[in-house]
Amino acid sequence: MNVRFPSRFGTIALFFALTGCAVPPSQTTGSANQKNAVDKTAAAAKADNNKQQLNFDSALASMPAADSKDAKKPSLADAEPIDGKDVSDFRQTGRASWYGRDFHGRRTANGERFNMNALTAAHRTLPLSSYIKVTNSSTGKWVVVKVNDRGPFKRGRVLDLSYAAAKVIGLVHAGTGRVKIEGLSPQEARDARDEMLASVSAK
Repeated sequence: MNVRFPSRFGTIALFFALTGCAVPPSQTTGSANQKNAVDKTAAAAKADNNKQQLNFDSALASMPAADSKDAKKPSLADAEPIDGKDVSDFRQTGRASWYGRDFHGRRTANGERFNMNALTAAHRTLPLSSYIKVTNSSTGKWVVVKVNDRGPFKRGRVLDLSYAAAKVIGLVHAGTGRVKIEGLSPQEARDARDEMLASVSAK
């Protein structure tokens, strides 16, 4: 039996066929765009998180070296009033070493943050916040430093200098060297520091 449908049914069928073919691509494109947006957002969040988790060495990359122009400016530690204990009767000779990047930012024995570009030192027994004059026995170069930490803990060494202090007296390249340590009273420390800063400024 042959059944004939009116021509209008053919028109309606054609309309739905064309409409059905047109819908999926737009939906597929929308889904793809949405997925790309989510991926970009996730990537941006990951990048921000990485920036916040810079490791210790990366942060140090922007820090001035001890012999740079910026590092030679008086630091906060240098600007503090010298009012430590009088250790002017202290004398010692021995081998000194230095420490820097690996300890930068860590707490010292007196509660300060270790600054490799400040003029400080670690000693086993001298009162914390006292000042000493350290002279390189080989060159005669000297520096005034504040004792703010304990150490060194390696046998055969009597003093650990900060990187900046070791740089002043020429111990950085050698790593260690024989030094003469002279304790200072607060007034002696002020006078010696002024002389040292004047000498550095004149260069």
